[in-house]
Amino acid sequence: MNEQKFRISKHYEPIKATDLRGYGVPEPWNFGVGFRATFGDLDAQNHVSNVKCLRWIEAFRMAYLRAYGWPEYATPGANLMVIRRFQIDYLKPVHLDDDVIVTGRTVQVGRSSCTMEYAIWGNGQIATASAVLVFLDQHGTKSDLPGTLRPLMIEWDGAQPR
Repeated sequence: MNEQKFRISKHYEPIKATDLRGYGVPEPWNFGVGFRATFGDLDAQNHVSNVKCLRWIEAFRMAYLRAYGWPEYATPGANLMVIRRFQIDYLKPVHLDDDVIVTGRTVQVGRSSCTMEYAIWGNGQIATASAVLVFLDQHGTKSDLPGTLRPLMIEWDGAQPR
């Protein structure tokens, strides 16, 4: 029996909580970005490469940080954000032309770092991940989270202050 393909209406654009619920993404996930698997995303096993999943998460993180008040993320001259730790668990494969939604939220926030959780959704949950992000000034020294990131991570995501 063929399972109906999971389809979304937006690709490479933020998806808000109310729309996520319509796609079957549960609370507490309130921010997502949709993607579609293309031929170039496939590996020798004929499913989406693990590296592509990481790139989807990176693209999600850029949209997330910008939406949460850091519009200069990944722009020349801005302070830096580096990944201190990243972990991912792949639960199901993604195939050609499959649509996915990457969601993420901050679960802990400190002065110069935060911990994020991610999930990739299609017909159910495809992967889970977590990362520790560290914010640096232009000289590579730890700096405060930029702009309104910290208060919005606490307010919108329920992040626990450290």
